[in-house]
Amino acid sequence: MESLFAKADAIRPLNKKRKTNQRDSRPRPGPSKQPAASTDADPTASSLSQRTALPRSLRPSSPPPEEAKKYGHIHNKKLRTQLTRQSAQNARSKRLLKDAELLLAEDAGLMEVEGELEKTWRVGQDEIATAAGQQAAQGRQEWKMEGGPYRTRYTRNGRHIAVVGKNGHVATFDWQTGTLHAELQLRETCRDITFLQDHSHFAVAQNKYVFIYDRDGVELHKLKSHIEPTRLEFLPYHWLLASVGNPGYLKYQDTSTGKLVVEHRTKLGACHTMCQNQHNAVIHLGHQNGTVTLWTPNLPHPAVRLLAHLGPVASVSVDPSTGGRYMASAGQDGTVKVWDCRNWKGAVRTWNARGGSAVLEWSQKGALAVGTGGSVNVYTKPAIQTPFAATAPPPLYLTHAVPHRPLTSVRFCPFQDILSVGHSAGVSSILVPGSGEPNFDSAEADPFENSKARREREVKSLLDKIQPDAITLDPSFVGSLAPPPKLSTAVEGAHDIPYARLPRYERLRVAGKADETEDRDDDDAPTDGEGDVAGLGEGRRGPSKAEKEKKKMRGKNKTLKRFLRKQRKNVVDPRAVAVRKKLEKEREERRKARAIASGQEEPHKPSALDRFKRPS
Repeated sequence: MESLFAKADAIRPLNKKRKTNQRDSRPRPGPSKQPAASTDADPTASSLSQRTALPRSLRPSSPPPEEAKKYGHIHNKKLRTQLTRQSAQNARSKRLLKDAELLLAEDAGLMEVEGELEKTWRVGQDEIATAAGQQAAQGRQEWKMEGGPYRTRYTRNGRHIAVVGKNGHVATFDWQTGTLHAELQLRETCRDITFLQDHSHFAVAQNKYVFIYDRDGVELHKLKSHIEPTRLEFLPYHWLLASVGNPGYLKYQDTSTGKLVVEHRTKLGACHTMCQNQHNAVIHLGHQNGTVTLWTPNLPHPAVRLLAHLGPVASVSVDPSTGGRYMASAGQDGTVKVWDCRNWKGAVRTWNARGGSAVLEWSQKGALAVGTGGSVNVYTKPAIQTPFAATAPPPLYLTHAVPHRPLTSVRFCPFQDILSVGHSAGVSSILVPGSGEPNFDSAEADPFENSKARREREVKSLLDKIQPDAITLDPSFVGSLAPPPKLSTAVEGAHDIPYARLPRYERLRVAGKADETEDRDDDDAPTDGEGDVAGLGEGRRGPSKAEKEKKKMRGKNKTLKRFLRKQRKNVVDPRAVAVRKKLEKEREERRKARAIASGQEEPHKPSALDRFKRPS
């Protein structure tokens, strides 16, 4: 029967052939004409083998690598096979790892030199622009403007840039297309600028207050609570505008509701250095006495206070590539230090910057730009994050000379290998290969978004806005279980009143610091069964209630105290009754424990009937 099915080819579906005049050279379906020698083969197996395949576990695999270990001395066949398979897999993985090292996948985008004698910092901007593509070479630009020194700021998607001069010149534009959005001449001192949720709004720290403008440069708001601001930062996930100024106050303004969330008095004088940790939204401030403080809206004092430099702190920046793990600080004493934010046990790396105080900025891929004197130096990982005891600069990756002093700001463009340098004559943008993140999340920051996508993202970010109370040094606490609250007297296991709202005596009693012996009556005192107070010896009785009251009321108004004591006795409070019963029960348990320890009573023997006993 199986031979009949095989000859009829019942397993194979019917093929619909199209009639054509041309002869088809492909093999036609049907029973193939085999020579007489193959007639002895099983027709069922031959028909099934055309449309079946062996499982992967039964297929002949590639021979194991030569460096794989041999386990022929193991008699257990199953164990020997398992160990041989693991050894072959490890050997193949090591081969693939060597191939990946040849491709330099971890240093994607960085410049490479042919020989050991050549250095990457010798390569100039002209050579980089010539070797780069046409679109990438557009990032090398020079904007000469009057009214400096200038500070710059990019949007989150890196498409738009805002510049502000100290004399009041403000401009925002799309640097890729050259489209100018707004240009203002405010004719007063301007110290900083930042975009808000996108390029449609930006805030300027002017001489006396903070002003908010729209995309066309129309003034929308004047924040009078921010007095003499020097630095601005915007927290995108919380919609908070943070500012610090000459009075020494750090203030958080909610831009979605327009309310001032909180203001912290730093008590360290005027502050001219501020940055944010993009990982946990903590604000880092650098002060005139050389300390760096970390602030959150829910703490009135700094979460971390660090003595970083011997002089005023000139610049602070946090590495976004490591989740805010490393912080770099520069002081007017001419030193640059890299700190580990996990332990703060000392600087990971320290070196002297040529030219005095420096300005710092980390890129998305962990490159550190140091602008000092008349040049900008760029250092890359892992040299700047490797502990090094000596005061020596790490290996230099790129350098660029800027003849216009002073250098007031350095900013990396997100998702681009571009570094903008603000100086007294305008803004210079240079190419830093490998500094930008090549892959972007369109739901987070899309450089190519249109107006409709921008509106959708703005609405979604408003719905997902995080409350300021959630800002902390360790953001992983969100979603974890809260510790049990330290509440008031737990009557039968139920907490009623919060600990902070209890009277002082109740708080002391909960903490175990209250003296409860004065309120104990004669009947409450533990006795040994014969009327003697336990612990005072045989024949000695404790002081009576009258003696206690006499000693307690000595030198006080006895009449008023006696009246108040009677008033307390006449009032029946259910909570006080429950607490008194609980204390009596604890006293009884202690008395039984002492009696059992002294041998006066026998311990209770458990029985099967105890399960029917009602709890007292």
